[in-house]
Amino acid sequence: MDGKYRCTSMRTFDSISSDLSAGKTSCEQITQEYLRAVEGGKELNAFLAVFRESALEQAQTVDRRLTAGTAGPLAGTVVAIKDVICVRDEAVTCGSKILQDFRSLYDATVVSRLKQADAVIIGKTNMDEFAMGSSTENSAFGRVKLPLDQSRVPGGSSGGSAVAVAAGMATASLGSDTGGSIRQPAAFTGIVGLKPTYGRVSRYGLVAFASSFDTIGPFALTVKDAARVLHVIAGYDERDSTSAAVPVPEYAGSLDKEVRGVRVGIPREYFEEGLNEEIRAALERKIDLLRAGGVEVKEVSLPYTEYAIATYYILVTAEASSNLARYDGARYGYRARRTGDLLEMYTKSRSEGFGPEVKRRIMLGTYVLSAGYYDAYYRKGQKVRRLIQEDFIRVFQEVDCLVTPTSPTTAFKAGEKVDDPLQMYLSDIYTTSANLAGIPGISIPCGRDRQGLPIGLQILGKHFGEPMILRVADFLETAG
Repeated sequence: MDGKYRCTSMRTFDSISSDLSAGKTSCEQITQEYLRAVEGGKELNAFLAVFRESALEQAQTVDRRLTAGTAGPLAGTVVAIKDVICVRDEAVTCGSKILQDFRSLYDATVVSRLKQADAVIIGKTNMDEFAMGSSTENSAFGRVKLPLDQSRVPGGSSGGSAVAVAAGMATASLGSDTGGSIRQPAAFTGIVGLKPTYGRVSRYGLVAFASSFDTIGPFALTVKDAARVLHVIAGYDERDSTSAAVPVPEYAGSLDKEVRGVRVGIPREYFEEGLNEEIRAALERKIDLLRAGGVEVKEVSLPYTEYAIATYYILVTAEASSNLARYDGARYGYRARRTGDLLEMYTKSRSEGFGPEVKRRIMLGTYVLSAGYYDAYYRKGQKVRRLIQEDFIRVFQEVDCLVTPTSPTTAFKAGEKVDDPLQMYLSDIYTTSANLAGIPGISIPCGRDRQGLPIGLQILGKHFGEPMILRVADFLETAG
């Protein structure tokens, strides 16, 4: 493989916890190991900022708590944060020139909860600008590279967070998923990526792309580690009006349970023309494992799936157009120099501050919201979104979860789809429906293709059905 990155350490929470308990290491030593890995993997461009001093200070505090027996549930875990999530006093660029000098005034709720659980925050990861992309080539600060083959992309928009875990630079990381931006990079990099139910995890401190779609979730090496992080960051938050007041179960307790009798649906629309044959074969092998484990597997139909991509890109661009109107150079962020009147300042600041993909989506969104087109596009898109939601509600009366591909292909070459937005958008063809419906989804490794590139398998569940998808994911992970 071209430009293959040699990872020196891949540690799960269980191995870290065992070594800490045995006195073989300390949280500070673990953090130093990860910091060395970040330094050694600079060519991957996964990080935009590394919090060396504060991370080591956090680690020392955790070590004192471990000695006193008061450490939190994530003690020893080192976590990277996608640079669309606020960390107090640190930059939050969203991968954009327009916010390159902006620093957050507060911690996002998910960051506060990680710190309270004694996770060490190691830094902020690179991403597609404002989370708009499927390859992490749209960052104003350079593209992120796939560790297995640096000529390829790691998926997007959370490519930096995925690479941080896949390359052994963090135990876990947080990403955001608006249309597949956690699950698709997880598939491309060969790790676990979990998108929770909309409202399960607070969005307070997440810079908005499309507010009715955006979801924060974890990347990890194992299903168990993803479950542990989700347990910490999930739960109601009064500062987020979309946060759901639904009790948080002990997600790790969902694992290692018998799957016999579980009903799994295979949606025929996800296995039609366009799916890579090696991916199809890999999934069929996993489906056979489910059958061997006593799972009831049946084919189901989600007929409105064919409208998902079109509906998604109408609605998210409309929300992006509205959300990104605040970046005008007047209050904060980048301001163009040598401008005349106020309108020229707005125009130049936005033209110079935003990259081409963000501009494309703002223009599309403004168009579908404009007079004369609102009913034809945006209102109709909302109606189809409801039909897609009803598809899932109906099918989950028949089955407990769904198994699908995560992506129609494995990781593609950098630059391969940059000039063809439609082909790029089709990278998300199997993931956008979950965001339209607000349901949870997880991508887990499902073997490799002939080139050695990872294949992802996606499991979708009903609203707040994370325990079920984690249970099936854990079975497939351990069954091989």
